[in-house]
Amino acid sequence: MTDMGMKVEQVLHMVGGAGETSYATNSRLQEKTMYRTKPILDNAIEEMYRTLLPERLVVADLGCSSGPNTFLVVSEVLGVVGELRRRLEQKPPEIQFFLNDLPGNDFNNVFRSLERYGKKIEEEKGELLVPYYVVGVPGSFYGRLFPCRSVHFFHSSYCLMWLSQVPQGLESDRGVPLNKGNIYITETSPPQVVEAYQEQHRRDFSSFLKSRYAELSVGGGMVLTFLGRKKQHPALGDLSLLWGLLAEALNSMASEGVIAEVKVDGFNLPFYGPSMQEVKSVIHDEGLFDLDQAQTLEANWDPFDDSEDDLAFDNVANGKNVARYIRAVIEPLIAHQFGDAMLDELFLRYADNVSKHSLKAKTKFTILVIGLKRKA
Repeated sequence: MTDMGMKVEQVLHMVGGAGETSYATNSRLQEKTMYRTKPILDNAIEEMYRTLLPERLVVADLGCSSGPNTFLVVSEVLGVVGELRRRLEQKPPEIQFFLNDLPGNDFNNVFRSLERYGKKIEEEKGELLVPYYVVGVPGSFYGRLFPCRSVHFFHSSYCLMWLSQVPQGLESDRGVPLNKGNIYITETSPPQVVEAYQEQHRRDFSSFLKSRYAELSVGGGMVLTFLGRKKQHPALGDLSLLWGLLAEALNSMASEGVIAEVKVDGFNLPFYGPSMQEVKSVIHDEGLFDLDQAQTLEANWDPFDDSEDDLAFDNVANGKNVARYIRAVIEPLIAHQFGDAMLDELFLRYADNVSKHSLKAKTKFTILVIGLKRKA
């Protein structure tokens, strides 16, 4: 059994710093996606600014993490608004950026990087640069973070697949794990496990939408990008495979006595990759936003594989690359449950599992991109 459900906000964060296993060093997948969604983001910012023409513009990036991607949204907003206000012959607005993440995020690394990025942005934007200010906001985006109608635009990338907690109901009335041997939904997961994950996602996304509706000013909007799935059933698709290969590595270590089997059986991820249909259903049921954009993208598991081939060019490198960025994302959760002495061995085995699978077929993530406008 595990008390993870009560501590996700304290435990969940990307690996900090700038070392070999840090998120800052292993976030190319997220960076590539942000560049691919740039036209959607630019259009949403431009439409919002044209509509409101605010003297003071407030933008919040939810789940900013730390590393080179943190300031991509800042740079993008400054570029779009700077050029647009020049064309419209408007006085330069002051822009307030709020960078939000859970308290465990490496905000120190963010703030240490700020001066360097500030100089870079000044060089890039030149006379188009408008006054801007950056503030960190620790806290869960599944609740309120800002005063009513105080934000013009929200952005979030690669965050909303993380749940606020491990779903309840993953144990029997006697405390026996129902998802034994798994850490996410698989084809062997019983229906009540699937339902528990679906209900947790529905509840969390509903809370997210209600909080953002309260915080957005009239005319404001959001662009949200997160991992999802194309298949109707949650057990089908690449996310189940991604975490299934990690579960295989954990189970092999448990069978050898390296870690306790009971700890594996009680470990479930606070993660859910929804279908587009599930996302649209919650948006419709809440009735707070107009759906402006709904796109589905694909990306290779290996962030350094830019090819369109059906097979991995180098399966060993593929396995290592995937294991490195998954470790940067999930290491704190693993260490909280199993301790940190087993981490190197676990991710060596995981890399090997991914490498072997990539000999059979190349695997891809499904990425959902959602653009929302606040209803009046």
